[in-house]
Amino acid sequence: MDCGWQSHWSDSARFKLQPRRVAATTVATRVAEEMRCKVGEEVGYSIRFEDVTSAATRIKFLTDGMLLREALVDPLLSRYSVIMVDEAHERSLSTDILLGLLKKIRRKRPELRVVISSATLQAEDFLRFFAGDEVHSGGDGKESGSDVGRIISLEGRMYPVDILYLESPTEDYVERAVKTVFDIHTQEAEGDILVFLTGREEIESTVQMISERAAMLHPKAPALLPLPLYSGLTSEQQLYVFEPAPENTRKVIVSTNIAEASVTIDGIVYVVDCGFAKLRAYNPHTGIETLTAVPISKASATQRAGRAGRTKPGKCFRLYTQQSYEMLPETTVPEIQRSNLAPVVMQLKALGIDNVARFDFLTPPPAEQVIRALELLYSLGAVDDYAKLTKPLGLRMAELAVEPMMGKVLLSAPSFGCVSEILSIAAMVSLQGSVWVQHEGDRKATESARRKFAVEEGDHLTYLNVYQAFVTKGKKDPKWCRDHYLNYRSLLRAVSIRSQLKRYLERFGIQVDESLSSSHRQADLSKQPEQIRRCLTTGYFAHAARMQPDGTFKTVSGGLTLHAHPSSLMFNRKADWVIFHEILETGDKIFIRDITKIEKNWLLEYAPDYYRVS
Repeated sequence: MDCGWQSHWSDSARFKLQPRRVAATTVATRVAEEMRCKVGEEVGYSIRFEDVTSAATRIKFLTDGMLLREALVDPLLSRYSVIMVDEAHERSLSTDILLGLLKKIRRKRPELRVVISSATLQAEDFLRFFAGDEVHSGGDGKESGSDVGRIISLEGRMYPVDILYLESPTEDYVERAVKTVFDIHTQEAEGDILVFLTGREEIESTVQMISERAAMLHPKAPALLPLPLYSGLTSEQQLYVFEPAPENTRKVIVSTNIAEASVTIDGIVYVVDCGFAKLRAYNPHTGIETLTAVPISKASATQRAGRAGRTKPGKCFRLYTQQSYEMLPETTVPEIQRSNLAPVVMQLKALGIDNVARFDFLTPPPAEQVIRALELLYSLGAVDDYAKLTKPLGLRMAELAVEPMMGKVLLSAPSFGCVSEILSIAAMVSLQGSVWVQHEGDRKATESARRKFAVEEGDHLTYLNVYQAFVTKGKKDPKWCRDHYLNYRSLLRAVSIRSQLKRYLERFGIQVDESLSSSHRQADLSKQPEQIRRCLTTGYFAHAARMQPDGTFKTVSGGLTLHAHPSSLMFNRKADWVIFHEILETGDKIFIRDITKIEKNWLLEYAPDYYRVS
């Protein structure tokens, strides 16, 4: 199958904006090498909770979210003369808002150069957005434009990619993906394999399955080296996938759709595409945002296949039928139309855009979602009766690099006398990967290790125990982490996130008392669980549920049945009322994660605008 593509500029990006953390760090590293400087000198990057730039930086790679945060302090982004928005076709929430903001900024700064790169043919839409309707097509079809901008089409150097479909649908695409990897390994010529799956748990179990089966290969056969790639990994862990494989070894990179466009990994010749991706979907009726595996779009399928033809002719094994492919939607629904917009509305208001409905969106969000966002922000105390950001609470919540519910918890902590503890908990739940290391076949050992830290009241206080134990015993001793089945790198990242969040609070004039010795603090903790749980309720009251006699949970409205996630301490434990941090749908069940027991009357006490007794 012959693929004609537009290339991405990210492979030799000269400017700045990457929607994902992995891309921002890897492209910055690559460009710094080419410019023969260290990262952080002329070339730097900035991602959430990590800034590697200096006064000497001329080219800066950052995520779209970080650039929006910079706009809070510098509304005209006056430090930059050229802004390049890469991967605009992904239509992430932050990218869409940023494009609206850049359109607004250009009215005041017409000299600002904006370069938008898109891997799919939506260029006309982007140009029309910036130019109004004065867009005309060039005679050769290669360039078109207006006084505002022009479209330049770059044909990528692509080798042909053979597309292979399944004859009949598969019941278990994870098992089928592993089988396909071994078929390629035993029957195809050399070249690395890239497998697309939907999320961290699937990826980790697949890497484990490949490792176990590879151990049974003939001793003289080439080795297989499976490596995970997803956004919850630390920057160092993500960089492993770019290292060349050892001699006589084939790399198998098992990735989320992060490898679809954001990063290019040399040496990939075979792609295995499961046909699904996890997408956020927000239901304004229940107020719940789920992360669900759904079929990808045709545009995504084409992108995935294209990863196999970068260095030589390749093959793409689609784990679905050709008929299924024909039924896929053309493009993915933009994130702004399927997300909880509370963080967006808060951010826009902090940027001085009070009338959110009048903001120039590339694709306007559904009105119902904007209304729900305003209701939640109002009940959190972030906006007032006139939908203006409150001072100081709303403004500070917008400035914190966490979502609104956790922002409220952090800013409520001083009145509950638990700032230090809440900082540690916030850092732990901000980690995208798990802090527990699961060894297949060693479930019991992992479980008993976790029980050592377990706190009756739930996951948040258990996280606090883990964090405090790590800081006192494990930080200088990775072996301590291994013995306790804890992820050393994740916990180091939690320490770094916590110190960033602490700096924010100190900037707001909130003092963090760390003077208590750790032994004293442990003793003090026995009196404090209730204060911490009350504090968590001030932010997470909208995520409340009641346990049913059968062990499931029901949301307050009674509309949804929820199950405690197996990774939660509240799995198979008794509670009455709980709040939870995260909700995810897998298969036919909806799971809640990071759960803490609360009292029903706290909901009425801390969220009288949200709950009424009927």
